[in-house]
Amino acid sequence: MTKEMTKEKYPRIPSSTYRLQFNRWFTFAQAREIVPYLHVLGVTDAYASPYFQAGAESLHGYDITDHNKFNAAIGSREEYDSWIAELHAHSMGQVLDFVPNHVGIAEPLNEWWMDVLENGPSSRYAPYFDIDWHPLKWDLRDKVLLPILSDQYGRVLERGELHVRFKEGTFYLLYGERRLPIAPGTYRYVLEIALQNLAEYKDEDFYAELQSILTALEYLPKRTETDPKRIGERIREKEIIKRRLERRCAEAPQVQHAIEKALAQINGEPGDPRSFDALDELLNAQSYRLAFWRVAAEEINYRRFFDVNDLAAIRVELPKVFDATHRLLLELVCTRAVTGLRIDHPDGLYLPREYFEKLQQRCAKALAIALPQDGRAIYMVAEKILTGAETLRKDWLVHGTTGYDFSNQVAQLLVDSSAETAITKTFHRFIGHSLPFGHLLYAKKLQVMKLSLANDVNVLGNMVDRLSEQNRWYRDFTLEALARAVRETIACFPVYRTYLAPGQPVSEEDRQIVERAVTAAKRRNPAIEESIFNFLRDVLVFRFPENLDVEARTEHTHFVLKFQQTTGPIMAKGLEDTVFYIYNRLAALNEVGGEPQQFGLSIDEFHERNRDRQRDWPATLLATSTHDTKRSEDVRARMVAISEMPELWRRWLQRWRLTNRRWKRTINEVEAPDANEEYLLYQTLLGTWPIRDSGEPESAATQEYIERIQAYMAKALHEAKINTSWIQPNEEWDASMRDFVAKILDPSRRNKFIPAFVPIAQEVARLGAINSLTQTLLKLTLPGVPDIYQGNEIWDYSLVDPDNRRPVDYKRRREMLDALPGATPEELVRNWPDGRIKMFLTQQVLQFRREHVDLFRRGEYLPLAASGTFAECCVSFARELAGKWIAVIAPRLSSRVGFPPVGERWKDTAIEFPETLSFEHAHDLFTCRPIHHEGRHVSVADAMSILPFGAITNLR
Repeated sequence: MTKEMTKEKYPRIPSSTYRLQFNRWFTFAQAREIVPYLHVLGVTDAYASPYFQAGAESLHGYDITDHNKFNAAIGSREEYDSWIAELHAHSMGQVLDFVPNHVGIAEPLNEWWMDVLENGPSSRYAPYFDIDWHPLKWDLRDKVLLPILSDQYGRVLERGELHVRFKEGTFYLLYGERRLPIAPGTYRYVLEIALQNLAEYKDEDFYAELQSILTALEYLPKRTETDPKRIGERIREKEIIKRRLERRCAEAPQVQHAIEKALAQINGEPGDPRSFDALDELLNAQSYRLAFWRVAAEEINYRRFFDVNDLAAIRVELPKVFDATHRLLLELVCTRAVTGLRIDHPDGLYLPREYFEKLQQRCAKALAIALPQDGRAIYMVAEKILTGAETLRKDWLVHGTTGYDFSNQVAQLLVDSSAETAITKTFHRFIGHSLPFGHLLYAKKLQVMKLSLANDVNVLGNMVDRLSEQNRWYRDFTLEALARAVRETIACFPVYRTYLAPGQPVSEEDRQIVERAVTAAKRRNPAIEESIFNFLRDVLVFRFPENLDVEARTEHTHFVLKFQQTTGPIMAKGLEDTVFYIYNRLAALNEVGGEPQQFGLSIDEFHERNRDRQRDWPATLLATSTHDTKRSEDVRARMVAISEMPELWRRWLQRWRLTNRRWKRTINEVEAPDANEEYLLYQTLLGTWPIRDSGEPESAATQEYIERIQAYMAKALHEAKINTSWIQPNEEWDASMRDFVAKILDPSRRNKFIPAFVPIAQEVARLGAINSLTQTLLKLTLPGVPDIYQGNEIWDYSLVDPDNRRPVDYKRRREMLDALPGATPEELVRNWPDGRIKMFLTQQVLQFRREHVDLFRRGEYLPLAASGTFAECCVSFARELAGKWIAVIAPRLSSRVGFPPVGERWKDTAIEFPETLSFEHAHDLFTCRPIHHEGRHVSVADAMSILPFGAITNLR
């Protein structure tokens, strides 16, 4: 650690961040190699994906199995320290993506989960997980439902796919490559048979020893014990039994042989169903119940991350769980290896505000500093998805969000709102019907609650039913009526969640959210007794009956907090992972936190959002691409351009549909793929079609490109859940889309689609490039901290994961950056398809930001008005601090101006500067040439005489 890093004032606010996706293909050693490149680019802080122990094959790192170990697939501690040393040598910090909500449970590396499966409620780690040990289904009492089987349990069993194995004194179950523990108390199922196999050795010591082990197993505390003393006894004695068994097998091979023979008998013989009875009995005695993954949603009894069975939620609100999961993290904060944090999915936390408060306090202690007056010891951003007019909670001790909100604002700015009616008509005519967004979202949230998150909602229904039974005014409400009221209220919830907390007054914002949801639910369900909704509403805003005792109030409060944890995943699965693959009017707007029912954002509204951000969250992240976005910033920038050509879009759609109709199939009297899927496909092709360095579109698709589009469309169809899904794949429909993509992208000359497609692809690519440069310039200069997703300093046409997690070619990028000083602005514009112009823009502004940190951190935000022919086609503002300033001019709706939108194409368009900005020393940031002005006006034609973007500053 350098002296500068140890002396640095905390919290360290990044000037910019660069997201790195760590996995086995991108390691600590590779991250160290690119630090000098990132420094020259102008980046001040690396922004790391999770790198604690996870599955070796994990491409994202969110399936952490141990928060206190590094992922060996990414590198050793020595390699990590070497990377950190290189960052510090370049005065760079590191923001780490931290996952407090859940752990990966697919790997035996997760010792906590393995212990729970072995010991059930008596596991010392059972309280760490959110497990319902007493569900309504009696067969699941004191068990965990494990939906990991590829088929019905009985079929998997009788096919001989489940095998009990024995190694080093321990029995375990093997299913494919998955290893599950066998409860020690059930070892007797095997050992009793083994003892029979040793009948001829009754006089031997090892026979008596095996009998003694069986006796010890009888006295072993049961797996349902919850008394701490008995749990401690069980932990001690079961390990002693395992060691005795291991030692006896080593000393007497006859015992090992008898056990292996017993296992051969228990594991059964395919073709003989009765031979599996013993194995079935053994498995039924475990602390888990194996189930088919597709049919387990209604009965799964552990809280998950959304509906991902392999990610189990943990109760980080418990002090011992917090301490156990944050030990290594706080060590890294202490050594300044980690200087900032991104907190993943805070809406899944039981009490988010309390979590942020506690984490800031612990970070202050780790840094050996006094907690700052505002309670923020370390830079921290929350992955909070805001909807509509919702704002980030002011009492959260964070510096902002991860930038989804900005990404959607800038995309909406680039939409031509005047085309809304035309684009909407084209969409509805193409798919053959209207598609009201609000109704669609309501229906899909109900679908999610019926399918993938059914048990989560059933639990809430049962909880509120028990609450109603405690009061004579409400006890007549039936379980079904209450459960339906819960489902309908969640389906009508306008945001991801509320944030009520025990002992805290209910905010007006939360009260209004609940009122809106309940009012909407009443309107949609006139047949349900209104008083049921009123009861639920009162509970959800802590308006409890006065006669409740302390225990009853605790139960009511717990229901509210569980309800709050549930609404977020349902919104996410219903909106992001369903509706966003159906409501394809302009798919570029279908992004995390997006509002695709809105069509465009005015320049004045955009300025207002920026003022709000400067006032409330000046250090929030500004993102345009992330690991979670549905498509990269450059793909989105192209697809948004469709709004600028509504008539052309309508005509070409009709032509493409006629040309490609012959490649469709008829499945159950319906065309496959359907019209909505085809509509999304054409937008996706326009967003990703390769462009040569000459600016001409490629005349044929490569096999790699075809396979990428096939993979994307397969995911889109499964997420939409209309004609196929992950749970119930329609293989014939899946094949029809796969074949349709292959046919319409066939590179042979017989294909009539591609010649009809490339002309509009070229136009969209040009407009998209300008849009992308605009959003890059805005991101780098507006209030907030700009974040660059790996590789996106040049054009990147990736789609949703895993497409956006492909390896980045840093060798090529280093070479491009090294060669940039020799390129003229004219050359960069002329050769825009090679991506150097985006890298040039990024480097120039990032370096300027790094040199003038206070200007961007504390500088006033001043909207600048445009006048003239193309006043609507540019957005301009200035950042000013103590006489130092930079003014930015960026194009939008550039199809009206021409390509490239430079020089005289802007005609009489001009920007008016306020009197407070002195023109003395004013020059172009990118070319260093002086800027001409007439009075307080600067001609856009002059400000963007060469480059299709402008930045003027008085700073040398």
